[in-house]
Amino acid sequence: MIAHCYQQQGSETLAVSGPRFGLIVSKSIGNAVVRHRTARQLRHICRELCVELDPAVDVVVRALPALVDAEPQQLRKDVRSAVFRALKKLEKTSAHIAPNASTAKNAEAATQ
Repeated sequence: MIAHCYQQQGSETLAVSGPRFGLIVSKSIGNAVVRHRTARQLRHICRELCVELDPAVDVVVRALPALVDAEPQQLRKDVRSAVFRALKKLEKTSAHIAPNASTAKNAEAATQ
């Protein structure tokens, strides 16, 4: 399970009532029946996660072939783990970007 998170910025913010999820379930997972079953399971888990996430977050979840044989509890645990790891990575990235962005804003304000 691989997850990526993105923070919507300023004018990008859409009028949605919660975080958005994108699912990638490729043919490497299995035939159409297996892919659709996997996608349904992932959607269900993502709905549960909505209440815990910031509404301005976009999450992309990519299913790996090993996921097909996982029990539902293990699948839920893997998805949660991947999403929260990606969120921590996003927070670290945002922390490094934020000072530079505020410095750029301060420099722009000083020149005006």
